Amino acid sequence: MASRLKLHDEFETILGSKNVYYQPPASMHLKFPCIVYKKRAMDTQYADNLAYIHKQSYTVTVIDKDPDSEIPTRVAEMKLCRSENCFCVNNLYHDVFVLYY
Repeated sequence: MASRLKLHDEFETILGSKNVYYQPPASMHLKFPCIVYKKRAMDTQYADNLAYIHKQSYTVTVIDKDPDSEIPTRVAEMKLCRSENCFCVNNLYHDVFVLYY
């Protein structure tokens, strides 16, 4: 199974539902709570002037109506994940993370 599809399955497990969206178009109607993620730049590490490790990074946003949701904590506990930002728009709480997977 492709790495991104494994990641998608992990998000569905964390969320406990199928409300996980990969790079959704703006016209898509999201169901909450949900996890939205999109590709970011790939991180490359070098040795002896040669690329030897490539890690894909993703911006992961947990969107929930509950300000005290446990979902962001579960995402934050993933390996190579860091919190980036949090904000509220239209009574929906957004927690943004950067994840290397």
